[in-house]
Amino acid sequence: MQQWGLAWGEEVLVLRRERVAFLARTQSPHIWHYGVCSLKALLADWKLVLTMGGAAIAGLAMIAYAFFRPAVNPEDAERKRRLHLNQIGRIAEGQVVELVEHPPEAKGARKRFFGRSARPLDAGGPRHLVSYSYSISGVTYQTAQDITGLEGQIRFERLVAGQPASVKYDTANPSDSIIVADDWSGLR
Repeated sequence: MQQWGLAWGEEVLVLRRERVAFLARTQSPHIWHYGVCSLKALLADWKLVLTMGGAAIAGLAMIAYAFFRPAVNPEDAERKRRLHLNQIGRIAEGQVVELVEHPPEAKGARKRFFGRSARPLDAGGPRHLVSYSYSISGVTYQTAQDITGLEGQIRFERLVAGQPASVKYDTANPSDSIIVADDWSGLR
């Protein structure tokens, strides 16, 4: 454009004219009317119809999965986490901060969107929570673990604040730790 010696505004007009001329040469007149493609012309192209249909099916599948996926049981997820940490965890020295006993939770499942309800946690007895602290590389971590269901590994009458304990932690994420697992206990 510069070789023609046109000003900036004139260059834009020339470019627009060239684009309109190109579109007029490449598009058939019955498909495009004032730059808007008609629905009949869109449906005449089978590749476009196939693509739109595939996108619609994928969208419906994602919506159906969001509503009908199985509920995740939090106890199963916690058990998997404990098993994983028990296998890969490194042991550090720590101490028990406190033992808290929560009253049983009220039974009742929350309803989901289509009337399906998630399975409630076992609300048969009180829930036990052990808070503990430990240090790794000069950083002190304080966390808690729900030990309900692991009563066979623990003697509650001997569990007191300040008691030394062994803690298994993930070396990649030291804040992720356990003090009791299904087949291991760091309580002495």
